[in-house]
Amino acid sequence: MTESLRTTDSNFIMEAIEKYSDTLIRISYSYMRNMSDAEDMTQDAFLQLIKKKPSFENDLHEKAWLIRVTINLCKNRLKTAWFRKTLPLGEARFDFTEKESEVMSAVFELPTKYRNIIHLFYFEEYRISEIATILGQKESTIGSQLHRARKMLKPKLKEDFDDE
Repeated sequence: MTESLRTTDSNFIMEAIEKYSDTLIRISYSYMRNMSDAEDMTQDAFLQLIKKKPSFENDLHEKAWLIRVTINLCKNRLKTAWFRKTLPLGEARFDFTEKESEVMSAVFELPTKYRNIIHLFYFEEYRISEIATILGQKESTIGSQLHRARKMLKPKLKEDFDDE
């Protein structure tokens, strides 16, 4: 391997980390529910990028691939016996405003499949068709799950914000 090729690989990885780490940490956090595990999952996703060295059509394809890998890594970690039998020592939190914290806690109460769709749709601003591609499901399924998630959130958020 030549020196210029190593530099290019290194630059590619650093750019990917800068562009996508925040997104991947947030997705991981929605699964793992603690910051240190979320950071581990994000790091593992970037390690997969280094190991596999896939070629991407564009930045959206690259981001979708990293999101899919991160989701799969989180699901695999959650299945392990070690993870199921341990408790986190402490929790780090994102810097949310009070209202954002209320919304996020309501989103975290949703089942995982709805939580992911809400996150990808509202926070990452993916369209339903893009979410369907990332999650490997039909657009109609994603649309239905998004509708159900909104229905579940509406009463919870309405009661939280009616108090104000």
